[in-house]
Amino acid sequence: MKTYSARPADIEKKWVVIDAEGVVLGRLASIIAMRLRGKHKATFTPHMDMGDNVIVVNADKVQLTGNKRRDKTYYWHTGYPGGIKSRTATQILEGRFPERVLMKAVERMMPGGPLTRKQMTNLRIYAGATHPHEAQTPEVVDVRAMNPKNTRSA
Repeated sequence: MKTYSARPADIEKKWVVIDAEGVVLGRLASIIAMRLRGKHKATFTPHMDMGDNVIVVNADKVQLTGNKRRDKTYYWHTGYPGGIKSRTATQILEGRFPERVLMKAVERMMPGGPLTRKQMTNLRIYAGATHPHEAQTPEVVDVRAMNPKNTRSA
């Protein structure tokens, strides 16, 4: 039996749209990461970009369990001595770019490297309920209905 390895001509990419309203952040990020890599397909090949194009709407309404909204801290360094800075998840979600919380969660669930950076370009996250990709006729993936644990009531 030979191991199957996909060729670029064999790859079919779909467009999917996911509504993040009320969905737990980590569970949503793992589903998105799986879709971006293409691991949901039977023809998955690790060294090829086989994943779908994922559109996420309502990213500002994503839920965090426990006290993570208040306690989870995102750090970065300015490059200057003593330049460590931080923000909590609440500050980012209520700030100018709330979609960055979901972007960072998905990015950290993907393996590092050039292929991951290419696959991350197939992810489009929008804080609001609308997106400009109607021409691609994306199919809806209902993450809320996959598992009752995927949602959290406030």
